[in-house]
Amino acid sequence: MLVVPIHQQRVLSGMRPTGQLHLGHYHGVLKNWIKLQHEYDCLFFAADWHALTTHYAETENIEESTWEMVIDWLAAGVNPGSAKIFIQSQVPQHAELHLLLSMITPLGWLERVPSFKDQQLKLKEKDLATYGFLGYPLLQSADILIYRAGLVPVGEDQVAHVELTREVARRFNHIYGREPGFEEKSETSIKKMGKKQAKLYKQLRNRFQEQGDHEALETAKALLEGQQNLTMADRERLFGYLEGSGKIILPEPQALLTPASKMPGLDGQKMSKSYGNTISLRDDMDAIDEKLRKMPTDTNRVRLTDPGDPKKCPVWQLHEVYSTDDVKDWVQEGCKTAGIGCLDCKRPIIDAVQAELKPMQERAKEFSQNRAMVRKIVAEGREFASDLASDTLDEVRQAIGIQYR
Repeated sequence: MLVVPIHQQRVLSGMRPTGQLHLGHYHGVLKNWIKLQHEYDCLFFAADWHALTTHYAETENIEESTWEMVIDWLAAGVNPGSAKIFIQSQVPQHAELHLLLSMITPLGWLERVPSFKDQQLKLKEKDLATYGFLGYPLLQSADILIYRAGLVPVGEDQVAHVELTREVARRFNHIYGREPGFEEKSETSIKKMGKKQAKLYKQLRNRFQEQGDHEALETAKALLEGQQNLTMADRERLFGYLEGSGKIILPEPQALLTPASKMPGLDGQKMSKSYGNTISLRDDMDAIDEKLRKMPTDTNRVRLTDPGDPKKCPVWQLHEVYSTDDVKDWVQEGCKTAGIGCLDCKRPIIDAVQAELKPMQERAKEFSQNRAMVRKIVAEGREFASDLASDTLDEVRQAIGIQYR
C-alpha cells in the first residue's frame, strides 16, 4: 500500500473575515472542512491580512468580523480537537516568507494570475493599484508553503493560485536547494537508513532516473517517510536526490478540487452579501421563515390555479439542496399541475433550513457567551502553527544563507 508523505497529509485552507457567515459559506466551504478534518491534518486560518489587500481603508470591523467568523466555524462543526484554527496575522512567519519569496518571484507571474484583472474590474470603485494587491497571490503561496501543506482545497477558479505556488516552490528549490556537498551529504543520509533499506532506496532511485519508473519513485518516497533514523533535513534532501534535483526545501502542494457550491441565494443567484440574498447562519427562526416565504417563484404562476415550471423557480434550486427524492417528486407534480401553491412548496425548505441551523445557533450562542474559550482555541492553534512555520523558516533562511548562527 502506498504511504502518503507526511506533508501531503496536511491540508491548509483560509477564509477572509467577513463577519457572520451565511448558508453559502456553510455549503460551499465549511461542510467540506468538517469532512476533511477527519481525513487529514488540517489547518484553518482567518486571512485577515488578505482582507487588507482590498479593504485597506475599511479596517474598523476586521477584528470583530474575525471573531464572529471563527465562532461560526466552531458552531458549524469545525473541531479544534481535529483541526487547528488560527489568525493569519498572529503568525508573522507568513509575512517573512512572503518577503523572501518576493525576492525571487518574477513580476510577470503575478500579473498573469487571472483574478488580478478580474478583481480590478469587479472592484473598480476601489484603488487597487497597490503593491499589496498585486502581491496577494504570493502571500497565499507563503500561507501554503510555510506549513509545507500538500493539499489545498480550492474551487476551479482558485487552481491558478495553487499552480503559482507550485512554480514559486520549484523556483526556490532550484535556486537554493543545491547546498554545498549535496551529493556527499545525500550519501551520508542514505547510510542512516541501514544497509538493507539504503540498498532498496538506491535501487528505486536508479529505476526512476534510468527507466522513468514513477511507481519506483512513489515507493521510494514512502520508504523515506517510514524511516525513523532520518531527520527532517535528511528526508527532504533525499526526496530531492531521488529526482536528481537539489534538496526539496518547499514541497509543491496539490490542488484538492472541491465540489462547486449548489447553494443559491434567495433570488436564484449565487448567495452573496453583496447581492443581499443571504440567509445568515445566525438568522433567527422567524427571519428565516419570512425570507423564504418572500422568495420569488416562477413568474408564470400568477394565480394559484396557474401551472408552473420548477426549473424556472429559484425555490426549486433549494429543493435540490435540501429535499429528498419523494419531496422533489411531490414538488414537480404539484407545481406542474397547480396542485400545490408556492407557499406549500416552500414549507419543506423552511423546515429543513431551520432544522439545519437550530443546533448551529445553539452552539454559536454558547461560544459567543464564552469568548475566553474561543480565544484559547485560537491561541492553541497559533502556537501549533507557529512551531511549524518556524521550522520551515529555519530551513529557508539556512538555504538562502541568512541564518546567522
